[in-house]
Amino acid sequence: MISASDLTPAELAALLHFHADAGIDWLLEDEPVDRFAEFEAMRAARRGARAAQPRTEAPAAAARPQTERRQAAKPAASPAAAPPRATPAIPDEQAVEQARFAAESARSLSELKTALEAFNGCNLKNSARSTIFASGTPEGRIMVIGPMPSADDDREGAPFAGRAGQLLDRMLAAIGLKRDEILLTNVIPWRPPGNRAPSPPEIEICRPFIERQIALAEPKAVLLLGNITARHFFGSTETIHGLRGEWREISVLGRTIPAIASLHPQELLTAPVNKRLAWSDLLIFKNYISAEILG
Repeated sequence: MISASDLTPAELAALLHFHADAGIDWLLEDEPVDRFAEFEAMRAARRGARAAQPRTEAPAAAARPQTERRQAAKPAASPAAAPPRATPAIPDEQAVEQARFAAESARSLSELKTALEAFNGCNLKNSARSTIFASGTPEGRIMVIGPMPSADDDREGAPFAGRAGQLLDRMLAAIGLKRDEILLTNVIPWRPPGNRAPSPPEIEICRPFIERQIALAEPKAVLLLGNITARHFFGSTETIHGLRGEWREISVLGRTIPAIASLHPQELLTAPVNKRLAWSDLLIFKNYISAEILG
C-alpha cells in the first residue's frame, strides 16, 4: 500500500479530487471505531430490553364468556379508503397526437412551457414531482440537452441540478460558457420512477415537446449528453462511446442543426476515468462555437 507520505502535493490533491468526485466526504474517523462490537452491543441491548418487559394479561378478558371474547377479537371495520386519483390511460397513438398538437400550438418557449405543464398524456407525469422545462436563455444560440431529469432535478424543478449539475457548470466554465448564457433542457421532461430508462412509447409522446423547444430556441450548435440523448437524435443503437466526439447534423422540424455528443456528467461521476474523453469532446465543441457563434 502506498503511504500518503510517499505522494507529492500534486498527487495528493489529485487523489482528494478523485475521492470527492466519487462522493466520499471523509476518509477516517478521529479515533478507531470497532463497528462489529458496536453492532453486537446494540443487539444485546435490544434482547435485554425485550426480556425485561413484563407479560401482563387482562384478568377481565379471561373472565368474559368465550363468545364475547371472540366477538371482541374481531377487528373494527375501518372506513373504506378513497381510491387514489390517477390520470386515465390514453392510447399511445392518441397521446402522441395530443402532444404534437399542444407543442405546435405554442408560439414561444413560455407558451410551450405552459402547454407542457398542462399536458397529461404521459404516465411519467403521474409519478414525477416536477415538470422540468428548459432553463437559461436561447439568445446564446447554444443548447445542451440531457436525457431525462434526475432525482435532484425532480426535487429542485430545474435541469442539471445536484452534483451532476455542478460538474456540468465546471465543464462549461472550462470552455468559457455559463449556464445562464445557454439553454439547458432534457429529452424527457419528467423523471421516470427509480431513474429507469424511458420506454419507446414514452419517448415518442415527449418527442414533439423537445423538438418544438429546439425549433423555438433556434440554436446554432447542440451538445447532446448521454446515451439516450445521442441515440434519440442520431437514430442509432450505438453506445455513447461510439457516438461521441464527432459533429453530425440532426434534423428537427425541417431544420438542420450541427450537434455533437459527449458523456453525461453523471457518467463522469460514476467513472472519473472518462473525464479525458469528455474534455476532448468539449474542446471540439469550443473550437466550433468560437468560430461559428462567438466569432
